[in-house]
Amino acid sequence: MTLVCAVVFFALITTATASVIPNIPADARWKQNGVTVAGGHGEGNATNQLWFPNGLFVDDDQTMVIAEWENHRVTQWKMGDTNGQVIAGGHGQGNRLDQLRYPADVLIDKETCLSGCAKIDMKVGLY
Repeated sequence: MTLVCAVVFFALITTATASVIPNIPADARWKQNGVTVAGGHGEGNATNQLWFPNGLFVDDDQTMVIAEWENHRVTQWKMGDTNGQVIAGGHGQGNRLDQLRYPADVLIDKETCLSGCAKIDMKVGLY
């Protein structure tokens, strides 16, 4: 199964040609109907919901890690999950170690070290 990610911001979907996206062949064929793999239950703070997903990272095993701007948390979604797992933040907005404030992006290195960036707090954390 191939995972294709599309990020929608304020109902605007940006498209790009295959020539500007590395590792996608120019003759790639895209499925006409996508499948929701994270969220899909309206905005909110339950573990089956997303609220302003801002940053997205997809690992080699197709695990998605999503920075949720309004939920002040980072969630992990494995293929087939119906609920995400909170892996950073999730205890309200703030500057404690168990809190985030408007996380903007996520990166995971080869040792699976999570790096998060919060725009408002101007901090970067390693988890």
